[in-house]
Amino acid sequence: MARNGAGRSGGREAAPGSAGGEPAASPGFDEAEPHFLGHRERLRERFRQAGGEALPDYELLELVLFRAVPRADVKPLAKALIDRFGSFAEVVGAAPGRLREVKGVGEAIVTELKLIGAAVERVTRGQVRARPVLSSWSAVIAHCRASMAFVEQEQFRVLFLDKRNQLILDEVQQRGTVDHTPVYPREVVKRALEVAASALILVHNHPSGDPTPSNADIQMTKTIIDVAKPLGIEVHDHIIVGKDGHASLRGLRLI
Repeated sequence: MARNGAGRSGGREAAPGSAGGEPAASPGFDEAEPHFLGHRERLRERFRQAGGEALPDYELLELVLFRAVPRADVKPLAKALIDRFGSFAEVVGAAPGRLREVKGVGEAIVTELKLIGAAVERVTRGQVRARPVLSSWSAVIAHCRASMAFVEQEQFRVLFLDKRNQLILDEVQQRGTVDHTPVYPREVVKRALEVAASALILVHNHPSGDPTPSNADIQMTKTIIDVAKPLGIEVHDHIIVGKDGHASLRGLRLI
């Protein structure tokens, strides 16, 4: 049953077993330091000393939850989220409505998780902007995966490039269902003309995890190429991302 942030105080999540956002009463609560505070400091110290790579997904998620839930043990909730969605990245990428279905998740937690996702996307986009796209292909793939690989609905994204193959605009054109996104080739090319783009990189995700291109993906890409070419706009590639990796139609010689 979703908790939609009920029982919060000051914008933070209520402690498990509490009412009105206050910790559940327990003998000696005011006199003794709650056990989870020592755990929090030890976990923070491990992160400071060894970095995020040294922590399993649920512990990294605990660090995020500390900000949203300042007065409770969040380890069980972190483990429940990982069990539900599969990994740290999939928790961050999960839709707010599905996150709220997990007992203990309210608006403060959803906000923290969406903030992490937005920060990752902003960082990877900055890396793509730093130099010509075709000379920094690994940064492009990292950005596409960070932005879309763990999203639960299909999205169709376009990277609009100038004559030097530097990024002008990174824009989600369409959002769809778990297995389909409507794409309108003429609208894609119209937008390219509006932003004075000379080239495009098309990107979409497969929420199933398998990035293998479908026949529909290939035909749609060829249609966009046919519409764009007479107008002097080149389609460099169509990248499909999923939890299990990525596929390049150009690399597979499908376009």
